[in-house]
Amino acid sequence: MGKTGEVSEWSAWQPLAGGLTLSDAVLAETLDGGQAFRWHRQADGTWIGVWGECVAHVQREATGRITWRAPGPLAGRVAAALPVYLGLDRNFAALTDTLPWRSDPHVAHCLAAFPGLRILRQPFGETLLGFLCSATKQIVQIKQMIALLAERHGAPVAGHVGVNTIHRLPTWRELALIPEPDLRACQLGFRARYIAETAQWIAARPGWLEETEAAPYPLAKERLCLLPGVGEKVADCVLLFGAGRLEAFPVDTWILKALARRYGLADWRPAQVAHFGRAHFGPLAGLAQQFLFAYERAAARLDQSQAHGKK
Repeated sequence: MGKTGEVSEWSAWQPLAGGLTLSDAVLAETLDGGQAFRWHRQADGTWIGVWGECVAHVQREATGRITWRAPGPLAGRVAAALPVYLGLDRNFAALTDTLPWRSDPHVAHCLAAFPGLRILRQPFGETLLGFLCSATKQIVQIKQMIALLAERHGAPVAGHVGVNTIHRLPTWRELALIPEPDLRACQLGFRARYIAETAQWIAARPGWLEETEAAPYPLAKERLCLLPGVGEKVADCVLLFGAGRLEAFPVDTWILKALARRYGLADWRPAQVAHFGRAHFGPLAGLAQQFLFAYERAAARLDQSQAHGKK
């Protein structure tokens, strides 16, 4: 799945319920900045994404307004699901304003660079699968693994039956039935064992995922860290992007760089950085984290571009 022509009958373009206006850079960072791994930019600058049983084609108009369409049979489902997926049921403008930008100049710079950036609310089980694939991998590689899992082991959602079919991701119950070598064939490497063992764990505990998603943040994180291959960073990513827990503060390489460079926390261990993040940025530390992450990646791209320009 990657070309708009692969779905034969799309609904008409329409604005999101609740409305949303974003710059092109912020839309790209929201959909393809490490929160989710099933959005693909098309040649015309629009985006096609898949989550759960939903497929959406999203575009940004010249005014900045975001509009969408879906495969005809899915239009009603997507109309209800897309606003929630994009976080339109939460006032992110008000939430962002409570971050400490008035006393923290770097946070102010990050917010100014990505106005309107938001946290997606993805299916909890899919988010867990995505971030179990993420260890030591870049976004493009994670997207490749997720795409193969969907194409080879997920049921069709929409599109033409055959080579152009769009597939959902396999559920954890379905993953429990897939032999580990078949998972490895999806470019998972050592992650295949973690996914296979996690699938067996979850299959043996009906309702465990739903209970974990609904649990208070400390308990939910503790439960997730029981799973093979899930450490604090993966648990925090799953809770932030799959359960809307804005207090979660994932610490990856970019956040270590950001806090070392901008806050003088060089040589701090990830656990120390995570504690600092939650203490300094408060109950919406995860929202702050996404701005820090986006800003640091953009700064690195700019530095690289300038370096090439000097050659």
